[in-house]
Amino acid sequence: MSLRMRKRRVVMEVPATWMGRMKAQAVRTGQRMAPMADQAKVVAAHRIEDARYWAAPRLESAAHGFEDQVAPKVSAMLTAAARKIDPKPSQSRRWPMLVLLTGLAVGTIGYMFYRRNAEQWTEHMKDSASDASRWVNEKAERTSESADRLAANVSNKADEASRKM
Repeated sequence: MSLRMRKRRVVMEVPATWMGRMKAQAVRTGQRMAPMADQAKVVAAHRIEDARYWAAPRLESAAHGFEDQVAPKVSAMLTAAARKIDPKPSQSRRWPMLVLLTGLAVGTIGYMFYRRNAEQWTEHMKDSASDASRWVNEKAERTSESADRLAANVSNKADEASRKM
């Protein structure tokens, strides 16, 4: 057979699953919509450019209005605030010294409470530790007695069993 006589055959795959059919249909729809999407892109670009031509003079006008009307009021308000917080020479040095001494007194009292609570806590922990060790000793003695009784019981039963044989 010569090369010219062969027929071209197109192989079509038919998806077997629902998901495959949906995917194939989505691909075909995407190929049909591509020219419209390109056209929409061009139209959107033109509209954005038109909006920028429209907005630019309005923004400039608003900026000039802000400079002429609002900025002087904001400037006056900031100047007044600066005058209010301007540091003036203090008339006396009593306040800082009073605050320092009050802080020192509160700190001393706090330290004393801390030391007292620490000592009480230490005593309490010593008592708790001795109680815990006493409890552990009692438990150990009870367990030892119980184990001795069980061992004696098992020993008696073993002796009885050996006598019967």
